[in-house]
Amino acid sequence: MKIRSDILRTYQSIHTWTGITTGLLLFIAFFAGALTMFKAPITQWAIPENHVLPAISIEQYDELVQQATTQYETANNGFTLHFDMHHSPMTWYEQGGGRGLSIDNHLRQASFNDEGDLVSVANQQNVLGDLIDQLHRTAGIPGKAGHEDIGVLVLGVASALYFIALVSGVIFLLPTLVKSFFSLRQKKGANRFWLDTHNLIGITSLPFHLLIAWTVVVFAFHDMLYGGLSLIYGDEPMFERNGGSEQVYSLAELPKVERYFEAVEGMVDGYDVVSLTFEDLTTPRARLSIEVAGDGKLQRAAETDIIAMHPFTLDVSYSTLSIPENGAFGPLVKSFFALHFGNFANDTGRWIYFLLGMMGAILFYTGNLLWLEKRRQKQAKQSRSVTFMAKLTIGVCLGSVLGVASSVLASKWLYLTSVDINLGYINAYYVVFFASLAFAFWQGAAKSAIALQAFIAAICLGVPLTTLITTMLTVHTHWHLTYGTLLVDMIALVFALIFFMAARKTWRRAYQGEANSIWYIPSKTRATTNSSQAKTV
Repeated sequence: MKIRSDILRTYQSIHTWTGITTGLLLFIAFFAGALTMFKAPITQWAIPENHVLPAISIEQYDELVQQATTQYETANNGFTLHFDMHHSPMTWYEQGGGRGLSIDNHLRQASFNDEGDLVSVANQQNVLGDLIDQLHRTAGIPGKAGHEDIGVLVLGVASALYFIALVSGVIFLLPTLVKSFFSLRQKKGANRFWLDTHNLIGITSLPFHLLIAWTVVVFAFHDMLYGGLSLIYGDEPMFERNGGSEQVYSLAELPKVERYFEAVEGMVDGYDVVSLTFEDLTTPRARLSIEVAGDGKLQRAAETDIIAMHPFTLDVSYSTLSIPENGAFGPLVKSFFALHFGNFANDTGRWIYFLLGMMGAILFYTGNLLWLEKRRQKQAKQSRSVTFMAKLTIGVCLGSVLGVASSVLASKWLYLTSVDINLGYINAYYVVFFASLAFAFWQGAAKSAIALQAFIAAICLGVPLTTLITTMLTVHTHWHLTYGTLLVDMIALVFALIFFMAARKTWRRAYQGEANSIWYIPSKTRATTNSSQAKTV
């Protein structure tokens, strides 16, 4: 395909500047987003075994609710019944609660022991997986604008620019697409290799990137979209909801748990009940939220669909299920969420989205490398803009990876201390992130890239080693050893190997590569380093 050179230059400029202005934020979002595909196993990896009480049969839940609400007054404010082995059968908040992320929530858990007696423990709620998800949604930018996170709005703008970068990049690449699509020309210099890698990843995963860009814009600005639709709907509600009941019921009138299972089965087939969350049971605002999961189905939340009903009358007020009562608009909105979360293909879908998310992070990283390679001068001293962007790229990208890895590694060790575990996660991430950024500007791109990649490899290796050590040495605290937790160890081990190899390659380029490069360590520094190494030996 032949396109005029002036048009190509225009689209190249658009692609370059939209990409370079959003790439670092999107790197963090994509890297953390890929990890959220395994959010539940990551959290489970961190939680000690004695923080989860034994499972019980369905028939025992009614008795458990009766005894727990009798003995613990706080349970009467609301509680959740869980039906999977990774949660205690019954939980409720003794401190905190409500929607959104909170690091100081305290949960009380309840179950029956082997003798049939009520057992209960209270612990701080572990939100390691939720913190990684928050990093994915906000790129680590703190603060709120009204009820919305500032980081979400910033990523919404970044995703709109990212969409423009995708389209302009495809147009710019069209004339050489067939010729250079699967070429990875390593012998023609670093610039050509990174360009081929960038193009290959971008084109092969283009539908995924277009989907993510569009859905993030919808998520970030949905309130504005609904506000615009109100001009059409006026005072008429866009979503039909059943009216609530003003009657106040007592806990003794609560239906048996099996009734809720029957109600779900009557609405739709192929779904399993994951949890029942009861709120304000002794007030006119009594409500019940049912989480249901279906294999291979598009789901509104990250892993489930939601049914809201009255806990006593079982009248459904709202659901995210694809049923005729929700009309055509409900499934449309639901598809945006499901396609973004990748929850429609079970473990296969999670692995695909995990790999695509990591490829997206590599896409933004290589985009910055291309910008640097194209603008560096063929002389020892590089321009201020090039050296600044090189340090920023290394500090932000590698710093975010090192920060997340450090938070995961710290999780089990924090349980052996008396510190606030969730605050420990946050401090670990931000201290490591900003320390990495400062280190990059202090030592320069080449030296910091080698060191930070080596640190990442060491920290990731520490994750499975921590599992081994805590399994062997701890006496009073034990951790789960399941497929999910071992999967976390395996992924960390793969990351350790990748970053170890990357550190070695970066070291060779710094000391043996082209001299006129931002990745080259000058001879004076090299001589000093070699001299100190010789003295050490």
